[in-house]
Amino acid sequence: MDLQPLFKRVIGLDVHQAQITACAIVEQPSGEVLIERCQFRSMQRDLRAMAAWYAQRQPDEVVMESTSIYWKSPYAALEAMGIIAKVVNARHVKQVPGRKTDMGDAEWLATLARAGLLRGSFVPPPKLRGLRLVARHHRLHKILNDAGIRLSVVVGDINGQLSRAMIAALLEGQSPHEVSRRLKADRKDLLEALQGELSPQHRFILKALLVHIDALQEQIAQHDAYLLDSLAGEEQDMLALLQSMPGIDRVGAALLLVEIGCDMQVFGRAERLASRAGLCPGNHESAGKRRNGRMRKGNRYVRRLFCEFANSASRTRCALQAKYQALVVRRGRQRSIIALAHKMLRIVYCMLSRSTPYQDTHIDYRALVVQRNAPRWIKALAQFGYLPAAAH
Repeated sequence: MDLQPLFKRVIGLDVHQAQITACAIVEQPSGEVLIERCQFRSMQRDLRAMAAWYAQRQPDEVVMESTSIYWKSPYAALEAMGIIAKVVNARHVKQVPGRKTDMGDAEWLATLARAGLLRGSFVPPPKLRGLRLVARHHRLHKILNDAGIRLSVVVGDINGQLSRAMIAALLEGQSPHEVSRRLKADRKDLLEALQGELSPQHRFILKALLVHIDALQEQIAQHDAYLLDSLAGEEQDMLALLQSMPGIDRVGAALLLVEIGCDMQVFGRAERLASRAGLCPGNHESAGKRRNGRMRKGNRYVRRLFCEFANSASRTRCALQAKYQALVVRRGRQRSIIALAHKMLRIVYCMLSRSTPYQDTHIDYRALVVQRNAPRWIKALAQFGYLPAAAH
């Protein structure tokens, strides 16, 4: 498909959370077309460098896809340099025919913009964009990203205790250099992630969100405490059994018991329990050939719990971690987590059926018991005169 150019200098952006890929298509006076690509990080310093890079090329058109909320910071950086970019609908871009499989997203956006095939979406002025934060209900990480604070890029959990303390410190007006000392992440990356501009609207919404999150966490703690207090007798024994498996804590074990109960005879086999949870492998066989089949739908609460257990177990030193590492190389992370969740479900079925705790094949329990109790045993032997007093 040949696209007739309408503009001589265009730039396309492929925007992601942590990285921005830019492609500039510039037509020379001789008619030669030059294509230049560059990548920038999404931190504020890199966004300023990106805006300067664009300004040097004096583009006729700058286009970017409306990727979640990640387009807002690059758009604001370009707007500060006097460059008004077009924010285009991703669905509209995909509907334009002729896209080549070997062409990058940024280059394809620039090619379409050069031909005048893209229509920009409505972007309100900065004041109204700020008031949208108040009018709409947002999540914490979205507000931080909107302010240019990329804390979620360098921190695994922005709702963690230290992350919350850093956010509170920023709201109090402390500098990023002061609050960056509280986390163990790379100091340079953390300082770049905290370089943002918190407007009055950002501060107002962030304070309201933090209060709301605290209230939700208090309610969750009350629900967990009520649930644990309501389980007694045989259920408490089963809670202890489930906690012997890596990746399962006390609250997770209680939530699982509520869903599947303690008596595994009602399921008959582990396969039926896996089918009920929607974790059994899909069956698709035709003409004697077995093909990949989708998993069937099941109890989404049980499936979600076992996927959380599998994620936690994949980070522990046990046989389950070895199973995950063997699968992830050839199956990818998501499928490996599902496969590990299925394996853990079968193990849980056996544990509850036989009332036996989990025994890991990679752990020498005898050596572990001896190592933990040796000092106490030696002290007792010396106390009763079987060993010299100086032996312990």
